[in-house]
Amino acid sequence: MTLALYLFVALLTLASLLPVWQREAWWIRVFDFPRVQIMTLGLIAAALLITGAELFTWHGLLALTATLAAVALQGARIFPYTSLARVEVRGARQCPEATCLALLVANVRMENRQAERLLALVHRYPADVLLLLEPDAWWERQMQPMEAEYGYALKRPLDNRYGMLMYSRLPLRQAEVHFLIREGIPSFHAQVQLRGGTWVWLHAVHPEPPSPTEADTSLPRDVELLVVGRAVAQRGEPAVVAGDLNDVAWSYTTTLFQKMSGLLDPRKGRGMFNTFHAKIPFLRWPLDHVFHSREFLLCEMRRLPAFGSDHFPVFVRLAYQPDAAALQRAPDARAEDRETAQAKMAKAGKKR
Repeated sequence: MTLALYLFVALLTLASLLPVWQREAWWIRVFDFPRVQIMTLGLIAAALLITGAELFTWHGLLALTATLAAVALQGARIFPYTSLARVEVRGARQCPEATCLALLVANVRMENRQAERLLALVHRYPADVLLLLEPDAWWERQMQPMEAEYGYALKRPLDNRYGMLMYSRLPLRQAEVHFLIREGIPSFHAQVQLRGGTWVWLHAVHPEPPSPTEADTSLPRDVELLVVGRAVAQRGEPAVVAGDLNDVAWSYTTTLFQKMSGLLDPRKGRGMFNTFHAKIPFLRWPLDHVFHSREFLLCEMRRLPAFGSDHFPVFVRLAYQPDAAALQRAPDARAEDRETAQAKMAKAGKKR
């Protein structure tokens, strides 16, 4: 039993240390995801060590020290996404319709055929922009009623789990579909006009994840996010980035994306809003995201009920208030962050 516990502690420690090594191999980056789970298992291991007879031996103390260090490391990464932390986005006192932008983001899971459940959610939580990820041609047919209801649409259904549909009640301009890194993996880019007349950039992304069945490394995902972040920063205009990033909020990649784009995360200080996996309660983390520029305040954010997909939908309502930019601090990229971003883009063949 003692040997098995020590082996368990060694594995937890290794799983905690590997993500610190900023290599892009999938078998390293995969440990960015289950930080809450690793921390929970670490607390259980620490309790077993404290109550065990081996506690006052040198190897017992070493194991307990390693376990507590792993727990502390994981806790430090997820702390900003708890209600104990300071919020990054201020709450809006008022959300007049002229300034609001409400988004509903849902990864439908291509094989899922429970479209009626999603349609019920769409009508229960009416959004200005409905973004669906992973739709194929079947899903496009099921969503046809949305075209008349929403008025504007950008569509690229695919049978490779990277299709995308976007419906908007608000006018769109410069709406384009780009394949930023790989053919077959689209992203949407458009300007949305708020009811008060302001035009806001909206970028919808769904890069491929680092995994043995998708991409051997996280580089394609990382660079797609950095390319979008660079475009946002260079324009310096109000912007929202939404989608399934196939990355968790607390990873180095997402943190780097925030620094390079200057976008804010409304989850910080409010909760994790875990959207995956909807069918396995113990294995959940935040994969579906909405980031925005400093001109927005948060009116509402919630995770919606499951509808048959392996993702929960997320609903976010923002209020555009230009004066808020002076009240909210954007993540700041240091010289080493810019060097890392440039090195990643150069490796992927993207110009600076």
